[in-house]
Amino acid sequence: MAGTGPDSQTAAYIKQLSTPPPPGSPYALPVPGTEREGRSAIYRHWRFQDKPLLDTYKPELRTFHDLFQDAVKRFPNNKCLGTRPWNPTTKSWENKYVWQTYTEVAARSKNFGSGIYELHRRIGIPPGNHGVGIWSQNRAEWQITDLGLSSQSLYSVSLYETLGPDASEYILKHAELSCVVTSLPHVPTLLALAPRTPALKLIICMDPLDDGEQEGYSKMALLNGIAAQNGVQIWSMEGVEELGAKVAHPVRPPRPEDILTVNYTSGTTGDPKGVMLTHSNCVAAVASARSSGSYTCKDITVSYLPLAHIYGRMIDQCAVSEGCAIGYFHGNMLELVDDLKLLRPTGLISVPRLFNRFNMGIRAQTVDADGVRGALSRRVIETKKASMKLPPGKATNKHFLYDRIWTPKVRAAVGLDRCRSMVSGSAQLDPDVHEFLRAAFGNYFCQGYGLTESYAAGSFQLEGDYSLGNVGGPMPGVEICLESQPELEYFATDKPRPRGELLLRGPFIFGGYLKNEEETKKAIEADGWFHTGDIAEIDELGRIKIIDRKKNVLKLSQGEYISPERIENVFMGSSNLIGTAFVHGEPSQSTLIGIFGVDPVTFGPFASKILKKTVAPDDIEAIKVAARDPRVVKAFVKQLDSISKKHKFNGYERVRNCLLDFEPFTVENELLTPTLKLKRPQTVRKFKADIDRLYAEINAETADIKPKL
Repeated sequence: MAGTGPDSQTAAYIKQLSTPPPPGSPYALPVPGTEREGRSAIYRHWRFQDKPLLDTYKPELRTFHDLFQDAVKRFPNNKCLGTRPWNPTTKSWENKYVWQTYTEVAARSKNFGSGIYELHRRIGIPPGNHGVGIWSQNRAEWQITDLGLSSQSLYSVSLYETLGPDASEYILKHAELSCVVTSLPHVPTLLALAPRTPALKLIICMDPLDDGEQEGYSKMALLNGIAAQNGVQIWSMEGVEELGAKVAHPVRPPRPEDILTVNYTSGTTGDPKGVMLTHSNCVAAVASARSSGSYTCKDITVSYLPLAHIYGRMIDQCAVSEGCAIGYFHGNMLELVDDLKLLRPTGLISVPRLFNRFNMGIRAQTVDADGVRGALSRRVIETKKASMKLPPGKATNKHFLYDRIWTPKVRAAVGLDRCRSMVSGSAQLDPDVHEFLRAAFGNYFCQGYGLTESYAAGSFQLEGDYSLGNVGGPMPGVEICLESQPELEYFATDKPRPRGELLLRGPFIFGGYLKNEEETKKAIEADGWFHTGDIAEIDELGRIKIIDRKKNVLKLSQGEYISPERIENVFMGSSNLIGTAFVHGEPSQSTLIGIFGVDPVTFGPFASKILKKTVAPDDIEAIKVAARDPRVVKAFVKQLDSISKKHKFNGYERVRNCLLDFEPFTVENELLTPTLKLKRPQTVRKFKADIDRLYAEINAETADIKPKL
């Protein structure tokens, strides 16, 4: 089967878009005359200041189904999806990847789509754009399911691998899912939920269900016996594909305006919200992401960022659109480097948590090493750091000698010896980590910005830009502006840089939340502007820097959203030691810290027991001294841990270090409003030195544990 090969015209256009502006020129430009009261000017990508925003590279490609079929025509024999097989004899993962070509994946997804359409027809669900749940960790079957659904104008509703029963039940009910495609471990959970989710009629298992020693005692038979009690059928994915091939329903391609997926937000401040994303949103976001120039048909990528998150989903869709090979990690995050060493990917798109791990491991074995290795490594890094600080056009993170004798060894240690480009997204990356890894890897390493509501797209840094602490300029498919936030003291008229809430508008911005008109109206204005809730500033070159969050929701380095008020209320309601509480997390850190005002009446006896001496409740100075004793702080954090476990907090919701004091927040010191509400931005500013110290102590303790490379 012959293919047409790479699209040279599109490739040339992508190369043009990925080329940075002339040295010292802006990455984004304001559109003249667009300022208005309380709003900054509208900024656009420097090549799109006065032309329509990018929404596709080819007018005929308007859906994800179109993108995939186009790739199949051009790269029929390219490797598409790769998996590490499990060896049941050795009970270990084999040290190889087994691949399916684009042609093979196209055939399987078409048959699966035909089969799932037939099953819906049999249970009386008419054709139409309705949802099917997908619940599993990343694997080839996830992508085949998604492609198969699109081929029949169905859309996916992703359930996070780590969702508990309550959140899963909510999504099943809210999205009215009649069918869920899942991995075997989730089948029992779905069966347990079936009595409370009457819409659920089909469970399709990605794993084989025909194991068994005797006729009638296969997993399929046993599970179907249980499922039938609630009117549910269980099928294997293989069985659905066989059914689809047999009935051979024709493909029913989706329209650009049809929903491609509903992605539920984490719901830390209430029930999860279902973000409705269309095929046109997908195509526009993928077009903008591809403009980074990070993808070619010869590339190999690793899929480990959860496909239930739109970030992981969009990255894989970019790879598919370019004819790349996608290798799926085997499921154990602690052994991800083993997968990387086998795959040797040419690109790595990840989150700060993994890059922080690389940073710690590489530092331990290079710049922090003893002897000649440490001395040479420090020389390499300092030389490259100096080179990255040269004027625009001359700055570089490459070195003619060190990139031959030192850099390849560092890359190979983590399986990235062929890696040309890396992207960090989902949360802010620590500038020191970014700078060090840019020097260590010597490749294109940029930071980007996006949200579920923007299909994970928004902005990214272009190659050759070695600045730190920003997320680059707007992508070609979006325009941005800032809206003043007087209550937070951020204004679009601030000098030298405008500041305010970041607003986005363009073809990849979502159209609304599923069955939630109220929240949709809050988020999207009538003229299409989406309120991100992030506070940003725009620098002289049109680059975006995220500096705060409008609402009291934190986002940690691993991308998890956290509601500090909820945690604070639990602590204050569970411990008589706490008078006031402030829980905080930095975007560059993966853990929480806290500042607590203690109640002297109960804290005095508590501290006395720990210190084995009397701390009188009425001796405020003694209370303050005791509150800063490391032994007392450690015991206090241990009590917080007990409360966290009792209330089933996730690991990232636990407070790892804290500052204790007597009345740290008052109306007089302007950290409380007259109605006694905490002023969070002001509190962060006032306690900045303490916050930095608390994190330094956590990181120093963590650094004692040598990470595995």
